[in-house]
Amino acid sequence: MMQAIKIGITGGIGSGKSVVSRMLRVMDIPVYDSDAEAKRLMQTDADIRIGLTDLVGEELYAGHTLNRELLASYMFGHAGHVAQVNAVVHPQVRNDFRRWAAERAFFVPVVGIESAILLEAGFRSEVDAVVMVYAPEEVRIARAMRRDAIAREGIVRRIRNQMDDEEKRKQADYVIVNDGETPLIPQVLTFISSLSKNIAYLCGR
Repeated sequence: MMQAIKIGITGGIGSGKSVVSRMLRVMDIPVYDSDAEAKRLMQTDADIRIGLTDLVGEELYAGHTLNRELLASYMFGHAGHVAQVNAVVHPQVRNDFRRWAAERAFFVPVVGIESAILLEAGFRSEVDAVVMVYAPEEVRIARAMRRDAIAREGIVRRIRNQMDDEEKRKQADYVIVNDGETPLIPQVLTFISSLSKNIAYLCGR
């Protein structure tokens, strides 16, 4: 069975990983958006629905539509609840990504998966290489505040709930700096070139 090289694109909130993903798509490298797909699966996947209903209650899917506010209130401030929800959702996202990647392996040599919590979710083993998109914290905060119209305190709280950037850098195979000053396109092209040269190595990992 043919297999595509799988790259994981990660980075903290406001780092610009979605920008890098869009650039890869322009280069005909499909990228699986794990956040968007997780939201879809939480609405449509029967196993997820059963698991989340067992945790939160039948009212979570009243009217056959996921009550995201109720789920958020269940998770907010409770690390144990977050872990429980993730234990229900992440395995199904992993299975969906595997299916998605397998379908595209017949048409493209490389696919990607974008996830802010790629490493935290245990998806490192699902990819051949991890790319971290890095930006200084103050740059990330400013971007996220503009994008999400959320107060600084809310953005900082979300950052503190994610893996530290320095730890992500240690675990990444490649780092792309997106600080608003360092040109982004040459870095992405260099990464793709390096990836092409190391395909034989990556296939054997």
